Amino acid sequence: MLGAVFDPRTEIGTLLLADGDPLGRRKHWIAHTLRPVGTLHLDAGAERALAQGGRSLLPSGVRAVEGTFGVGDCVRCLGPDGGEVARGLVNYAAAEIERIKGAHTRDLPRLLGYKGSDEVIHRDDLVVMAPPRAAS
Repeated sequence: MLGAVFDPRTEIGTLLLADGDPLGRRKHWIAHTLRPVGTLHLDAGAERALAQGGRSLLPSGVRAVEGTFGVGDCVRCLGPDGGEVARGLVNYAAAEIERIKGAHTRDLPRLLGYKGSDEVIHRDDLVVMAPPRAAS
């Protein structure tokens, strides 16, 4: 029976193809399905880079780490005022981010003993949750 599925002369079943952009669906999954298991507190420059520039999150923009999480886990990114700026999948565990927070990417091998990724969260794995707040 399975052979009939692959036989082009046989009409069996219905093929359904997904519509839309795969990256868009992935970002929807990150934003609305995954539950964040940790929090990264960002400086104002990182908040602007994520919210306005569509950039990745680099270690230099991270000011504090909350929670225990591993590589690939979903975390919340909070701006200096405590508002949620973004959510994303991290490239480093919480303990590693604690060691590299505030550092330049060129310092990662020295701080960690290896360099896996320049980004704490790559822009393809990051969803902006709220626009940046206007300066008052």
